Amino acid sequence: MSNDPKGGNLPARGAGESSSTQEIEAFLGEARRLAPIAPGRAARLVFAVDATMSRQPSWDLASEVQAGMFETAAAIGGLAVQLVYYRGFAECRASRWVSDARDLKSMMSKISVRGGPTQIGRVLAHVRGEAGKAPVAALVFVGDAIEEQPDEVCRAAGELGLLGVKAFMFHEGPDPMAASVFTEIARLTGGAAMRFDANAPASLASLLRAAAAYAAGGRDALNRLAGKDPNARRLLAAMPA
Repeated sequence: MSNDPKGGNLPARGAGESSSTQEIEAFLGEARRLAPIAPGRAARLVFAVDATMSRQPSWDLASEVQAGMFETAAAIGGLAVQLVYYRGFAECRASRWVSDARDLKSMMSKISVRGGPTQIGRVLAHVRGEAGKAPVAALVFVGDAIEEQPDEVCRAAGELGLLGVKAFMFHEGPDPMAASVFTEIARLTGGAAMRFDANAPASLASLLRAAAAYAAGGRDALNRLAGKDPNARRLLAAMPA
């Protein structure tokens, strides 16, 4: 599945959406305002966030701390980020590619959480489509649950691995099924799965910086960051050698 080049809803398997027209239009308007990033100008990273009802505290946290991804990547060579989120019934949206943390935060600030099932499979399929157009170095996913068939999701993850996309799966909470499936997605792509505490924002911020370092500069850049950041060392240790 692919995103609308102007930013918009990813093709749905089911019908219906639960968000207001005004909220959707605000998001799309913001996405269209941003100048597109030409493929090849910067490393590309998809930042995907679960925006279902249970995630309100972590959605707010992710909005606040994602700027560190850009700061870290800028020191290495730059980063283009696409925001993907899902919520409600069959709503899964993707923004334009942006290269400024303020733009990403502005888009996130216009989105509220809504009840609904997880749609991780759609996220992975979307990233696969983006990687088929131009290289995507990494997927960063922040979530707390999975309610889909693990085998189907893992098949999509394996396809990402064949395209060279590393998945960094950041897991909030104690759900053992989510921990198990997130770990398998990471393994199949050569990425890493890490748990974080929403009450410790520095931890998620540090993990996002580490993932951005890898996306922008590969394992060498992550190695350098690991020399001074314990969470980067944890992420590096969780990746296959």
